[in-house]
Amino acid sequence: MNVISQYLLPCVYAFFACLGFCFLFNNRGVGMLICSVGGALGWLVYLASAPLVRSDLIQAFLAAVAIAVFSEGMARLRRCPVTSYLLIALFPLVPGRGIYLTMLYCIGGETQLFLSSLLHTLGFAGCLAVGAMLVSAVVRMYRSFAAARR
Repeated sequence: MNVISQYLLPCVYAFFACLGFCFLFNNRGVGMLICSVGGALGWLVYLASAPLVRSDLIQAFLAAVAIAVFSEGMARLRRCPVTSYLLIALFPLVPGRGIYLTMLYCIGGETQLFLSSLLHTLGFAGCLAVGAMLVSAVVRMYRSFAAARR
């Protein structure tokens, strides 16, 4: 499998998916490009970390950290809320398939598959949340320490 189909195309798809969500969240102008680049960056980190960590939960955590760092930087640069960049850029990583399969197994009465899928999906979503929150907490601590030194 070549690099273009393995890394570049999924990132382009994530870019356009984020672009669509920008319209939904009324994010216009340069902000649309920034959010979309953040989503593509998250997918690139998710895909590039696969051979290194061999766990999709750790991949999700690393991708969320990368998106959060990018969003924090862009928000400071443009003097906009971080949430508008972070939320849209995280959308391509949301475990939609896992949520669907969890509900399918629940309705089908397959208890073991349901519980397994539920725990994995919650873990994946939790890794996304923890990655974003960790960066936010570190940035807030840095800013409060920098303000205290003045």
